[in-house]
Amino acid sequence: MSEAPVSEAPVSRAPLSEAPVRPPRLAPRTRTYLWAGGGLLLLVLPFYLDRFWLQAGLFAMAAAIGAIGINLLTGSTGQLSMGHAFFLAIGAYGYCVFAAEGGDGLTGLGLPTWLAAVLAVLLSGLAGGLFSPIAGRLRGAYLGIATLALIFIGQHVLFNARDLTGGFNGRDVPPLSLFGLTFDDRELLVANVPFGSAEKLWYAGLVLLLGCGLFARGVLRGRPGRAMNAIRDHRIAAGVIGVPVARYRAAVFVLSSMYAGLAGVLLALVFQRTVPDYFGITLSLEYLAMIVIGGLGSVSGAVIGAVFVSVLPQLLTRYSDALPLVSAPGTGGVAPGEASRYLYGAAVVAVVLFLPGGLVRVAAGRRFRTDPGEKR
Repeated sequence: MSEAPVSEAPVSRAPLSEAPVRPPRLAPRTRTYLWAGGGLLLLVLPFYLDRFWLQAGLFAMAAAIGAIGINLLTGSTGQLSMGHAFFLAIGAYGYCVFAAEGGDGLTGLGLPTWLAAVLAVLLSGLAGGLFSPIAGRLRGAYLGIATLALIFIGQHVLFNARDLTGGFNGRDVPPLSLFGLTFDDRELLVANVPFGSAEKLWYAGLVLLLGCGLFARGVLRGRPGRAMNAIRDHRIAAGVIGVPVARYRAAVFVLSSMYAGLAGVLLALVFQRTVPDYFGITLSLEYLAMIVIGGLGSVSGAVIGAVFVSVLPQLLTRYSDALPLVSAPGTGGVAPGEASRYLYGAAVVAVVLFLPGGLVRVAAGRRFRTDPGEKR
C-alpha cells in the first residue's frame, strides 16, 4: 500500500530586494591608515589654510565638544535638555571672570589662564549639579521645559550683572597661556609660517576634542553606557534590575554640563569677546539639531552634526555673492544666517523621515533601517 505524500510546510522567504544588504567592512589595517591619514591632514592644515577656514574649524571643534555632551544626555540617556546654552555661557563668562585682571567696572580674579579654564569647566559642572536633583526626577517634555527656564534666567543675569558680564556689550576674553605659550595674535614662526591665535588654538582644540571624544566613547562602551541606554529605552525595567535611575540621570546631567562649559571656554577664546546675545535659545536649538542630524547616541554622529550646523552659516556668509537668493543682511534676499537655519531645519526633517540613524550611518556605509523584515 503506497503511502500518501507528505506535504511540506511552505517556507516563507523574503524577496531578494528586501533582504538585508550589508556592505563589506574595511579591513582593520585600512581603517588604521584612514585614521592616520585624517589625523595627519588635520595636523598640517594650519600651515596651508587662511584664518577664515581655521576659525570655521575651531567653531566646529567647540560645537563638537558641546554636542558630545548633550548627546550623552539626550541621545544616550533620553533626557531632553533645552538649556545647553546656559552652561556654555557659564563656561565662557566664568573663564573671563577667573582669568581677567579686573578694572573698568568689571570683576576679575587674575588667575593663571589655564587654571581659569579648569575652574570654568568645574563651575559649569557645579551649576549642573545644582540642577541635577530636578534632572534626576523629571523626564521628557517636563525636563525640557524646566531646562528652558535656565535660558531665560541666564539671559537676565548676562544682561544685568554688568560687573561680571559687561552687560549688553560683553567683555574681552584674556588669551590662554600654557607652558609658556600664549595663544594670542602675536606671530610665532613655525617652519617659516606665521602662527597667530587661530593656528595656535587649532592644536589646542584638536587635543581637547580628541580627549572629550575618547572619554565619551569609553563611557558609552562601558557599564555606565549600558545603564544609560537601559534608562533611555526601558526606564522602569532598568530600575527593576538595579540601575539607580535618578543617580545616573543626575550624574549624566553634570557631565553634559561640564562638556558644555569646556565648549564655552573654547568658543570664548576663538571669539576673543563674549556677548550675551549669542547664548540664547537659538544656540540650544542648534545643539539639538546637531545631534539629530549627526546621529543620536553616537560620539562620531555628534561631531558630524556639529560640523554641519556650525560651518554651514559661515560658508553661506563667505559665498553669499555667488549663491542665489542669499545676500548680506539688510541688502534684500535671505540673510546667510536665516538661510542656514532653513537648510539644517530641512536636514532635521529629512533625517527624521529617511535617515533615522543620522548622517553617521551614511558615513559608516550602513543601512538606514535596522529591521530586516521592514520594506525599504
